[in-house]
Amino acid sequence: MSKPVSFLRISPLLAAVVAALTQTAVLGYMVESRASILRNGVDVRLKTMPVDPRDLLRGDYVTLGYAISTIGRSIIVGETPKTPGRQMMAVRLVPGADGLWSASQASFGSLPEQPGSVVVRTLPFEYHPGADGAVPETLFISYGIERYYVPEGEGRALEEGRNAQALEVDARVSSTGRMQIRQIVLDGKPVYEEPLY
Repeated sequence: MSKPVSFLRISPLLAAVVAALTQTAVLGYMVESRASILRNGVDVRLKTMPVDPRDLLRGDYVTLGYAISTIGRSIIVGETPKTPGRQMMAVRLVPGADGLWSASQASFGSLPEQPGSVVVRTLPFEYHPGADGAVPETLFISYGIERYYVPEGEGRALEEGRNAQALEVDARVSSTGRMQIRQIVLDGKPVYEEPLY
């Protein structure tokens, strides 16, 4: 007569299988989420800005700065926070005659859809109002597209193009306002294109 299988012996194996499946599902969701934006998002082209030389290529990525990352008080609409804390903003982008998109409106709340524009969401940032509770003259925000990974040793040309203002980024925007870099354009020519997977 065979001995019954102990539940305690199976339990660690079952736990390992469940953990592996959970990790796989989370990674699959992250990859598919990014790919979904690249497949279905709205295209926007952004001009990059020079970055402080102390923040040059580190490892295998290039740091990217954008004009849309500087939000002036004059384009902020709606209620504004009166106390410091973590905040997010909705930013309306509109295309210019040169094909580059710029920020035309920003809000700590939501912005309604308007034809010919797209609304993007910032990453959370530390907000500090003035002593009188007023919005600072300028806010510096991020969208999650400020770092671009490149093959080892190939970042210098992108840094030089970025600092010479010859580097542009084609991004796609999801229906929820998240952005993903689709391709890097140097001197008007695509040099890197993101694969879906």
